Amino acid sequence: MYQSQNYDHLVGLPGFSEPLLKNHFTLYQGYVANVNKSIEILGELTKEGKSNTPLYAEVQRRLGWEWNGMRLHELYFGNMTKTPVPSGSNVLVESIKRIYGSLEDWEKDFRTVATMRGIGWAILYYDPQAKELFNVWVNEHDMGHLAGCAPLLILDVFEHAYILDYGIKRADYIEAFMKAIDWSAVESRFLG
Repeated sequence: MYQSQNYDHLVGLPGFSEPLLKNHFTLYQGYVANVNKSIEILGELTKEGKSNTPLYAEVQRRLGWEWNGMRLHELYFGNMTKTPVPSGSNVLVESIKRIYGSLEDWEKDFRTVATMRGIGWAILYYDPQAKELFNVWVNEHDMGHLAGCAPLLILDVFEHAYILDYGIKRADYIEAFMKAIDWSAVESRFLG
């Protein structure tokens, strides 16, 4: 079974209150619990010969939501740090510059994606086949992912990620997030 990761080291992250982070960690732990419960239910239904039932189908469909909620939160928390690592001059930054013209132009586009109306995720994806980078809006957890692409930088733009601290000022939350990026974590995802 899957275990929740501990992200308490992020408490004290500038721009993110302890209550906001603790609530967010609890929400993430719920995804982990629901992944485990879904896997358990699917196993039981299979053993009972009920894998062709509506219940099995619904739990199977729900698994993608819970799974991506779990993994996207792990990636999101994993690409933040209290001591930001500058983007510097590395392989990823050079790729960003090649595709977007500059790091500033990439960031402007990423922020534009992140401030679109709606709830979801802003994700910098890498397509290893074409060696391309894309800033993508992922609606919900299980819709909009680019098949075969690796998520490098993940920003949670569901209200639970910011409303306690920022109200409806999503741009202020995005500003705090951009200052908390652990570029070494993003780079390691890029290099695989």
